[in-house]
Amino acid sequence: MTAYLVRRLLYAIPILIGVNLITFTLFFVVNTPDDMAHLHLGVKHVTPEAIVNWKRERGYDQPLVYNAGGEGIAKLTETILFNKSISLFAFRFGASDTGRDIGYDIRQRMWPSLAIALPTFLVGILVNITFAMLLAFFRATYIDVWGVVLCVIMMSISTLFYIIAGQYLIGKLWHLVPISGYDTGVDAIKFLVLPVLIGVVHGIGSGTRWYRTIFLEEINKDYVRTARAKGLSELRVLFRHVLQNALIPILTGAVVVIPSLFMGSLIMEAFFGIPGLGSYTINAINQQDFAVVRAMVFLGAVLYILGLIMTDIAYTLADPRVRFE
Repeated sequence: MTAYLVRRLLYAIPILIGVNLITFTLFFVVNTPDDMAHLHLGVKHVTPEAIVNWKRERGYDQPLVYNAGGEGIAKLTETILFNKSISLFAFRFGASDTGRDIGYDIRQRMWPSLAIALPTFLVGILVNITFAMLLAFFRATYIDVWGVVLCVIMMSISTLFYIIAGQYLIGKLWHLVPISGYDTGVDAIKFLVLPVLIGVVHGIGSGTRWYRTIFLEEINKDYVRTARAKGLSELRVLFRHVLQNALIPILTGAVVVIPSLFMGSLIMEAFFGIPGLGSYTINAINQQDFAVVRAMVFLGAVLYILGLIMTDIAYTLADPRVRFE
């Protein structure tokens, strides 16, 4: 098991390096520091002196990869590659193009993102698996057919419709919770109820169909027929055998959600005014703050790889064959 996890960790290193190099190429080779300065200062009526000062203030006036004027190790360290890209491996995100400490902003904004994403993730999995097990139990009946039809309809509806409808009905018409905003401590709950509810409802259609497909594949296998032949009830077969053997694909589907637990939901946070990492990224894109966007791209890659490693660990716990290999 240890060798298995070590291999997975070693696989992550070239992936992170590749993501970092691609990000560096896009932000500093394809889109040069001079282009960034023009975007921030304005294409028209911008002077060369203003461009030079803008790049100097943000550290973009250094050579890209190799500093021929430096001495010793400074030939490599006094470069944009080292200060803006390689430093990300030490989680030194530096300052944004507006002068704010990116690391401080991430530490402050990750908690609102977790507050909305974690309950949405946990409650969503519980609800989706429950509905999927219900459809699998009543498979090939009218309940199953109409349940699938309802899931397809829910999948076809845009997230914006759920957000607008939820804000209008629950927030504006019924006045149960605030439409948008955020607060700290216990008072934050009233601001999180609506986005969590909408996030769970929006994911029911796709999540239930996904888990239903997994359960139906397991139901048709030989071990399930053997369990039924031994006289086990259908409920025990579903919850004791089918659910346990379906853990591997369930864990695989959960991987893509793990980065969003920290990164936040871009649309949800923007509409509900939650100061999380999702709205932080949206604001950086709108303000053309390339330093923040680079940091969030790298952080998203790190979190996704950590999610894969956590899934591999869960595999070893759920499936003995993985430990054996």
